[in-house]
Amino acid sequence: MVFFFAPSRRHYSRLAALILAAGLAIAAPTYADTSAVLNTAAYPAPPSELYPQLFSAVQTSQVFEDGKTFVDALPKGRPAAIEAEYLRTKERPGFALADFVRQHFELPQDDPDAYVSDRSQSLQQHIAGLWPHLTQQPAKTSAASSLLPLPQPYVVPGGRFREVYYWDSYFTMLGLLQNGKPQLIRAMVDNFASLIDRYGHIPNGNRSYYLSRSQPPFYFKMVGLLSTQDPAAAYARYLPQLRREYGFWMDGERGLKPGTAYRRVVALADGAVLNRYYDDRAVPRDESYAEDVNLARQSGRQPAEVYRDIRAGAESGWDFSSRWFADGKTLATIETTAILPVDLNSLLYGLENAIRLGCERVRDLACNGDFKQRAERRRVAVQKYMWDEAGGYYVDYQWRKQQSTARPGAAAFYPLFAGIAEPVQAARVAQWAGKELLKPHGIVTTPVDSGQQWDAPNGWAPLQWIAVDGLNRYGLHAQARDIATRWMGKVQQVYAGSGKLVEKYDVVGSGAKAGGGEYALQDGFGWTNGVAMQLMTLYPELKRP
Repeated sequence: MVFFFAPSRRHYSRLAALILAAGLAIAAPTYADTSAVLNTAAYPAPPSELYPQLFSAVQTSQVFEDGKTFVDALPKGRPAAIEAEYLRTKERPGFALADFVRQHFELPQDDPDAYVSDRSQSLQQHIAGLWPHLTQQPAKTSAASSLLPLPQPYVVPGGRFREVYYWDSYFTMLGLLQNGKPQLIRAMVDNFASLIDRYGHIPNGNRSYYLSRSQPPFYFKMVGLLSTQDPAAAYARYLPQLRREYGFWMDGERGLKPGTAYRRVVALADGAVLNRYYDDRAVPRDESYAEDVNLARQSGRQPAEVYRDIRAGAESGWDFSSRWFADGKTLATIETTAILPVDLNSLLYGLENAIRLGCERVRDLACNGDFKQRAERRRVAVQKYMWDEAGGYYVDYQWRKQQSTARPGAAAFYPLFAGIAEPVQAARVAQWAGKELLKPHGIVTTPVDSGQQWDAPNGWAPLQWIAVDGLNRYGLHAQARDIATRWMGKVQQVYAGSGKLVEKYDVVGSGAKAGGGEYALQDGFGWTNGVAMQLMTLYPELKRP
């Protein structure tokens, strides 16, 4: 494995300024130098490896209703000593596993000063008042903690989600921007830069058990928020981190033979290279251990294959959805690693263009030309493999079968969001979505009601924003406003009745609570707050007293 020294953002920016002042071009590391950047040996061990037998016993016996409770618990002593004590005492008469855990671990607790909403406040006042309660301050953590320390404050989603989450944070930042909190946005961008510098990528969340996977690569969009009038200036400032993240997603690209895959890259028969979601481990997830073991057992498939696809589904953020299921309805048939997702490849097109602009700003002509070509090759491949001319929508591609998955959903808006679509294609997506996805309260995630949370009848804040922003980009303003109006009507309705914003909503029924998934409906909630503030700013008529 090859490693390289990545200068800090501060040193890189200072070097860039000196070189530019001399009228020279920066010779940044070539892409080949940045493709293999992972140092997995430096990853802290997750709970399943720190005390493996105790961990398996606690999770399989489901001591806690939510498997995430135990992996977020803090050991009171050395993990090896706790494991040894467990093995020494577990067969003794009267031994109680739950009591043992409570004796040796500090369990995560709800905030005793939990926020209580004042329903006399408007929704925008409520959101502004929520941010301090969702903001975590940097803190030292012990070596045995699953929490990865961050140097600056950050906003968590809320509920069981006690840590920062990668793709959630972009949508949260939209609201922070509207609430006049640029310093907090910069702090979070710098926190993610810190994670990239330490681990070579942004993990799913800042927990040791999330390190083997990432999430949809929205980092370049976050960086762009730091300089909305001139995003290239921010891209140039964070260019080392943007390039290193790109290296994570493209690791293994060089020399990959057509029809084969390595980690997150897939080479197609014509030589085109596109990306898939993946996970570097093929074992049950720490936070959903019992669920994964049971699913693998029921599936009749090789357990490692099931675990990898489940973890890849978690990296997608859509955990879980019929879009990943071979039969379109059953979790046991999940095949995430066989799918080239339209949303992921649209975002990587955006990342390639962000790097291109950053390199142009620092006068790295070779880098600029390279990423211009990379973006164009990806645009052509997305159009070739993911555009369904007959249906009028974008859809994922099953690369092993060399055919469309034929399971479209709200991810079809991503090529509009990223600027890949031609105007006529954008209009056709809008027309199709108006018939198949638009419901009384917004865009439904997919047309399929599978019982999974990323399917009908649920709608999610990030997908509403992707649709609205993408449609507006192509001048389809009436359709964008319609989605925003329907969605905000539901958000306002639930807030008026409960005083809460929640992570997802039933966009089909009038009063039903969203369901599905592996855990109870969570409130808080970072990305719903952020998107609501963004939409109320874009469409002031959506505000209510």
